[in-house]
Amino acid sequence: MKLFTRYNSILVIISLFGLLLIGFLFYQMLAYYLDEQIDHDLVEEIMEVKEYSAKGNFYQPHEFEDLIVQYKKIEKANPSSSYADTVFYNPVKHRRETARYLKTELELVGQPYQVLVIASKFERQEQIRNICLIILLPVTMLFALVLLVNRILLRKIWTPFEQLLKNITAFNINHERPYEPVEMPVAEFRQLNKVLVALSGKVKSDYNEIKLFTENASNKMMTPLAVINSKLDNMLQSNVLGKEDGETLVELYKATSRLTKLNQSLLLLVKIDNNLLQDEGKVNLKSLIEEKQVYFQELITERNITVDTILADVSISASRQLLEILINNLFSNVIRHNYDGGKIEISLDGEKIVFANTGHNKALDPEKIFDRFYKDNASEGTGLGLAILKQICNRQHYQLDYSYHQDLHTFTIIFNPQ
Repeated sequence: MKLFTRYNSILVIISLFGLLLIGFLFYQMLAYYLDEQIDHDLVEEIMEVKEYSAKGNFYQPHEFEDLIVQYKKIEKANPSSSYADTVFYNPVKHRRETARYLKTELELVGQPYQVLVIASKFERQEQIRNICLIILLPVTMLFALVLLVNRILLRKIWTPFEQLLKNITAFNINHERPYEPVEMPVAEFRQLNKVLVALSGKVKSDYNEIKLFTENASNKMMTPLAVINSKLDNMLQSNVLGKEDGETLVELYKATSRLTKLNQSLLLLVKIDNNLLQDEGKVNLKSLIEEKQVYFQELITERNITVDTILADVSISASRQLLEILINNLFSNVIRHNYDGGKIEISLDGEKIVFANTGHNKALDPEKIFDRFYKDNASEGTGLGLAILKQICNRQHYQLDYSYHQDLHTFTIIFNPQ
């Protein structure tokens, strides 16, 4: 729920509750005042009864007064009075109505009587309801007007903030276009805008420095490593070295090769992390997998590995460089960690790619398998292959899963995860 909607919802709920509570209390106060007035009138009627009895008559109200006076003989008059609400049949209006009564005992014309005076509340309750409507209707209209004005003002205040969010979303450090500031009417929003302008500039500057460092590191580090590999290769092919010297050079050559691969993998991770590979386009995955299978066919044949493929003709929009690295690493992984005479299963459909292979090891830890530099002791790799897979999938918004079933290590890449 948006902040603006949430604020309005809370405001409406609290205001309605307050309006209902005030209306209820106001009605109760008017009802209490009505009872007090009726009780006062009932007392006056009792006084009229006493005055008439002094003249030797029984008092009877006029028909239009909505009053009923009833007399009942008793043995002895007890000077006490009681008030209460009741419902009575109004003989004049021929209907049942709510009423208030006063019951007392008096000496009338020399005899004890119980006198019951009943006064209708119907007309006065109608007046109370009309008063409540006269007051509450304007208050309700005022409340609706306040809500409308509040909504308009808040929308006017928050519209620049929404534009601020759009500008943040549209900001891309790979583009030359800088972050666009927004004119903000509120002091706190202006401060936020200033912070975002400064932060975007710092992010862009840091990104350019990292990009420059990556490009320079790639050139500066690869050149010495290539020279070292070349020199070691020449020395290994010469016939002047002894057996021990040759074995030492072989170990150095292997270590340098691993260092070269490690450097390439780390630089590749930096490029992926900083989104430096952006050749977005339509890529036919079936053709790409078949192309890479031909590339790795010599290794597959040499180790007598069986490859079963079920490939649908699928094309997706993505970075071709990243997909090539992805398929390369998948093939490299299922071949390197397989055994001679093993099996590889590859399937492709419109939703996913699946690479499965046999291997010496049982199920791997799915929580750690994609961590950088995580590998088993028998592996001669850099421990970055699966980390690169994970990073590419994150960058392309794919889902990468690992499972072990029926002696097969299975890697599944889902293109559009829910």
